[in-house]
Amino acid sequence: MERFHGYLDHQVETRGTALALTDTLGTEWSFADLSAAADDMAGVLRAAGVRRGDRVLLLAENCGAAVATVFACSRLKACAVPVNARQTEAEIGRIIRHATPAAVVATSAVSPDAAAHAERMGAAEVTGAFGTMHLAAQKSDPDEEDDVAVMLYTTGTTGAPKGVMLTHSNVRFGGRTSANLRDMVTEDLIYGVLPMTHVFGLCSMIGAATYRGAPLRLEARFSAAKLYEALRDGVTLLSAVPQMHALLMQYTKEQGLDRLGSETLRYVSSGAAPLDPTWKRKAEAFYGVAIQNGYGMTETTAGVSATMNALGDPDISVGPPLLDVEVRVDQTVPGGGEGAGEVMTRGPHIMKGYFRNPEATEAVLDDEGWLRTGDLGRIDERGHLHILGRSKELIIHGGFNVYPPEVEAALNDHPRVIQSAVVGRMVDGDEKVMAFVQIAEGDDLDAAELKDFVAERLAGYKRPSQIVLATVLPAAPTGKLLKHKMLEHFADQLG
Repeated sequence: MERFHGYLDHQVETRGTALALTDTLGTEWSFADLSAAADDMAGVLRAAGVRRGDRVLLLAENCGAAVATVFACSRLKACAVPVNARQTEAEIGRIIRHATPAAVVATSAVSPDAAAHAERMGAAEVTGAFGTMHLAAQKSDPDEEDDVAVMLYTTGTTGAPKGVMLTHSNVRFGGRTSANLRDMVTEDLIYGVLPMTHVFGLCSMIGAATYRGAPLRLEARFSAAKLYEALRDGVTLLSAVPQMHALLMQYTKEQGLDRLGSETLRYVSSGAAPLDPTWKRKAEAFYGVAIQNGYGMTETTAGVSATMNALGDPDISVGPPLLDVEVRVDQTVPGGGEGAGEVMTRGPHIMKGYFRNPEATEAVLDDEGWLRTGDLGRIDERGHLHILGRSKELIIHGGFNVYPPEVEAALNDHPRVIQSAVVGRMVDGDEKVMAFVQIAEGDDLDAAELKDFVAERLAGYKRPSQIVLATVLPAAPTGKLLKHKMLEHFADQLG
């Protein structure tokens, strides 16, 4: 079996002195340096009792040491379990109890949150070519099989999070496919702000860069100001979620500019939400390059489909299936509407399953390898997939189907709206459309004005019953808005 670290080994053999990554600690590693750091970490883990089939929990924010730890686990035939260090003690505790790792490693040098968790656990400081980290040994509970490269815990809107097992074949496919899709070359410079504790950052960013041999500029946390400077200082590829794009455009506007003005940027992608035609045109004018869209989830190693459009192409789909990936739509799922249904997919991108949860695995993965995504979509005449939204997020108001992305697109068209989240709220037996809208600090935009604005763009049953304005909305470390927390977070403002 070819393992994930094989991509790193190939770069060391062919161009070991080439730059592999930089990070916010000042790390500047060649591929040979990264390999040496991974070797040192493998030695530390081995000394702590980590064996083949064990899991290693990595409490991390983006840095070279975290990347080295993932490759170290691969070399030990252990499974890396990357977890964002910004999660709470309770959230991390649940994952540790479920994953039963042989060791917990924390990127304490770059992350105050990781350092705090390490101190609470009584973790010991460890040093090596990887720098300084903290490690706490746990009781070993290895698996007989060692084909799982990484295990990522989904956030989950309800209940306990699930451990998604991705094999070495999965993550290699994800990295290789992402690099080929972007026409990545060794001269590219990739901005790495997507958390590597998320499948998009791990596979489409780190995996792709290592496969192709292109350098990464890692950022521990998103900052619109840092992104702005990086894009004007050599970065060629940017993959981000819509919230990052929105905040960058707002920051640039505050600098008195309406365009980014990068001389090197050649590829920009947006994931995690459907594109709105007006926003796409605005974003392309801002960046000066085409905005590519894609669709995927943790269970599909990030990718299912993606576009490769030319600048100005009006396509707002998530594109055709990736190479070797199959997609179909199950129109028997209620709520999809004409020609739509639940998106299903199979291929080399599909997870092995949920860790120690065969019931949940069987609920989404059938005997023929088809995965039920839980997303509503349709396939157009070109074979391009269009995502309508999560099936569980569909709002049924007055007997009519309301898709939140359509309402969000109308709200986001307003020039003073940064981003928005739309959810349903049950009131007197009917679901009301509730909108939560982020605006800039000091902006005096009011809900009445915004309601009038969307009234020209939406049918009556789609219009929000209430609009809540705020300068900050609840979001995950990836920047993705946490819709399931909106009602609770703004409970005191709801009518």
